[in-house]
Amino acid sequence: MTLILKSVLGLLTTGFGCYYLADALKQKRTFSTRPWSMLLGTGFITNFFDTLGIGSFAQQTSIFKFFKLVDDRIIPGTMNVGNTMPTVTQAFIFMTAVKVDPFTLVSLSLAAPIGAVLGAGVVARMSRPRIQFGMGIGLTAVALIILAGLLQFLPLGGEAFGLTGWKLAIAVMVSFIFGALQTIGVGFYAPCMAMVYALGMHPLTAFPIMMTATAMLMAAGSARFVKEDAYDRKAALALTIAGVMGVFLAAFIVKSLPLTLLKWMVCAIVLYTAAWMFICAGRKELDPHLGE
Repeated sequence: MTLILKSVLGLLTTGFGCYYLADALKQKRTFSTRPWSMLLGTGFITNFFDTLGIGSFAQQTSIFKFFKLVDDRIIPGTMNVGNTMPTVTQAFIFMTAVKVDPFTLVSLSLAAPIGAVLGAGVVARMSRPRIQFGMGIGLTAVALIILAGLLQFLPLGGEAFGLTGWKLAIAVMVSFIFGALQTIGVGFYAPCMAMVYALGMHPLTAFPIMMTATAMLMAAGSARFVKEDAYDRKAALALTIAGVMGVFLAAFIVKSLPLTLLKWMVCAIVLYTAAWMFICAGRKELDPHLGE
């Protein structure tokens, strides 16, 4: 069953990759003037920590917003498109390295892309204020989940490597919702990790589940952002190229780091960015240069 999932993921990724790269290279004359060094550095660092369990979306949103690297309206599309290849790389690595019940893995990994496909088309057409407001809510939720984990309010998980019955049904439904939320820039990792812990699964199972489900939903849903021209091509390419390198460094060389302090820093930055998004969304007259 896992082999079939890998095959499906491989086919989805190949199809999406050809479509995305062809579009980006065809439109290279429209690339922004933002420096490659900043964009590549963002892709490398955020995907490095993403592989170690700290989701990249909140980090990237903060960086894009603070340094005005990507227009707010197309931040969700840019992150979904640009991080697809690095996330697929993570999925293949962790599907092999960590044991998890194949039926549970496949069920959650198929529910997420269905939610993403339904959500991507809506998000691609949303106005900037609505996206800012949605990202503000999502970032706040992610920060609260990180904070709950740091303060040990979340359950620590159990020993199960798979789910059955009502627990599996709940997990599939929640995975579908998380897939839809990812299209507005709400990372899948933190909510998925919280769900896995709450349902009594072994903490390590969060890695193959969240990475494979995210890879599936991004490979399936990101094409909508390309089709709707709702992403920054230069930034997305930088995330893809440098992100894959960051994944390999984290997975095979570094493997683990003392991340508690970093999680506190990420939590603070995410809350700050969420507040910033709410302020921007609430302005009656947006600065025409906002997000440039």
